[in-house]
Amino acid sequence: MTKVYFIGAGAGDPELITLKGIRVIERADIVIYAGSLVNPEILRYAKDGAEVHNSASMDLNEVLEVIRRGAAQGKLIARVHTGDPAIYGAIQEQMDALAEMDISYEVIPGVSSFLAAAAALKQEYTLPDVTQTVILTRMEGRTPVPEKEKLAQLARHGATMCIFLSVHAIDEVVAQLRDGYAEDTPIAVIQKASWPDEKIVRGTLTDIAEKVREAGISKTAMIVVSNVFRGQYEKSKLYDPGFSHGYREGKS
Repeated sequence: MTKVYFIGAGAGDPELITLKGIRVIERADIVIYAGSLVNPEILRYAKDGAEVHNSASMDLNEVLEVIRRGAAQGKLIARVHTGDPAIYGAIQEQMDALAEMDISYEVIPGVSSFLAAAAALKQEYTLPDVTQTVILTRMEGRTPVPEKEKLAQLARHGATMCIFLSVHAIDEVVAQLRDGYAEDTPIAVIQKASWPDEKIVRGTLTDIAEKVREAGISKTAMIVVSNVFRGQYEKSKLYDPGFSHGYREGKS
């Protein structure tokens, strides 16, 4: 039976794709993958004879035409995106088009780069008495950002902020972040988190732009700014021996 699966392939490491995603790719007759970011190692899961398309060189109509043709032939189609496709994955327009064509589809989530970045940094983003909020955002580019979602506005919350698709404009990012964070706020830039050539640069708002330039990082990087990097926080109540909850009685 024809079905299209939108699959989050993870941040780069080919083992970060879910088992469910792998099983679909193994059965897929057609694989359309976002070759500009998806690790091509993911294709090793495809069966012999599968029809493979790199969507990096395709526009929306071309992608939809491959899907439409495959659906008419009763094929199983894997549409493979980087990270988790719900975040800057441009899948809504594809799903809406499939709904109009009455083609059945399903979404399989993946490990987003902001989570792979946390793993690379060995850092929890939500610490007691520091912040309990994570903001996922980006600088405006060819895709505009609403005025109330500008970095300068979001920075005033003081939360952990994970900034996608913006390292090329690191100076402007820092300038806007200064509207809410102190100059000594820690910030990290992680290029290609979970890939073999992963690169991490740490600093503060004062020096991170220069460090990023020195490292030669201009794309494929996550910017994370947060006071959680200071290492000062209260321990969680979850494992506090004096704290009771539904699974454990606290000790006095």
